[in-house]
Amino acid sequence: MTTNLHTLQPQPGSRRPRNRKGRGIAAGQGASCGFGMRGQTSRSGRPTRPGFEGGQMPLYRRIPKLKHFTVVNPKVFTVVNVGDLSALPEGSEVTLASLKSAGIVGKNSAPLKVLGDGDINVRLYCKAHGFSKTAREKILAVGGTCDVLPGRSKWVRPGKPSQGQS
Repeated sequence: MTTNLHTLQPQPGSRRPRNRKGRGIAAGQGASCGFGMRGQTSRSGRPTRPGFEGGQMPLYRRIPKLKHFTVVNPKVFTVVNVGDLSALPEGSEVTLASLKSAGIVGKNSAPLKVLGDGDINVRLYCKAHGFSKTAREKILAVGGTCDVLPGRSKWVRPGKPSQGQS
């Protein structure tokens, strides 16, 4: 027997008849059509949109809309620029204590970091917990030294305990 376009049909058993919902008990899906008795999920037009929580303020509206996440325990430094150090006498030693006594730095107890803004023309011996690349270059160019002090790996904002401490 030849197969023509007008004689094509699916294989027997491959297509099942359409399930006619709401056509009586004998149909198997009568009355409530398998959607239960009452409630939002039994109504037409369901399901609700993704993220809908039944009228409760949804999660995507409850959480803050941030462009970035804040650092929980940020590294905080007492910052001084190279331009501020040029007021010190030639050959002096620069530490956090000496800068406090000179009035360049206030009462901040965070570790010292030297940044490269400004110019320096005096030779200084700097001891700090951190140096920027330009600050190190400017201090070494005039014959000074940059000694990095050892310290804790994570510095905590003064007055705020870290997660490990209580």
